[in-house]
Amino acid sequence: MKLIVGLGNPGPQYRNNRHNAGFLTLDLVHERASGSEWREKFVGLAARGVLVGHEVTMLKPQTFMNLSGRAVQRAVQQMGLKPQEILVVHDDLDLAYGDVRAKLGGGHGGHNGLRDITAAIGPDYARVRVGIGRPTVGTVESFVLAGFTKEEQVTLPDVLARAADAVALAVVQGVDAAMNKANVRPKARKA
Repeated sequence: MKLIVGLGNPGPQYRNNRHNAGFLTLDLVHERASGSEWREKFVGLAARGVLVGHEVTMLKPQTFMNLSGRAVQRAVQQMGLKPQEILVVHDDLDLAYGDVRAKLGGGHGGHNGLRDITAAIGPDYARVRVGIGRPTVGTVESFVLAGFTKEEQVTLPDVLARAADAVALAVVQGVDAAMNKANVRPKARKA
């Protein structure tokens, strides 16, 4: 993987929203990779770093979620990348809060950011999915644009760390290795 994209919405009012799980994970990846200063590039904020011995470019599209494909497409064109060299980190309503999964290719699952990226470069990029669960009341839009609950905030650092671990594993050993490790549910403890 040469380009790691975190999805979210720009602006301080969205910083800690569920929809920004990709940005939040990428911030941790950036820290672990001793990333350079974030700079405006590719219709986003981009930084370079070395993640577990591998040079990577990190990108936070600044186009708002629904238009994320613009930034990714520009990065792909300017860097001369293939979709298989791209890893996108994003929130996922179809996973329970706290679950982290990796996958290669596939559909967008109704996620507007993925929908736009797929329209721009095709579906053959890797993903790290950060589970945010589904709302029990209200609309999906209000749920994803809301902050994490107090209970979720307690465990969020661990969730983001596991997502960043999956990113690092995908960069070093490939998405199959990340899938084999991240996609396994922890065994329940016996009483």
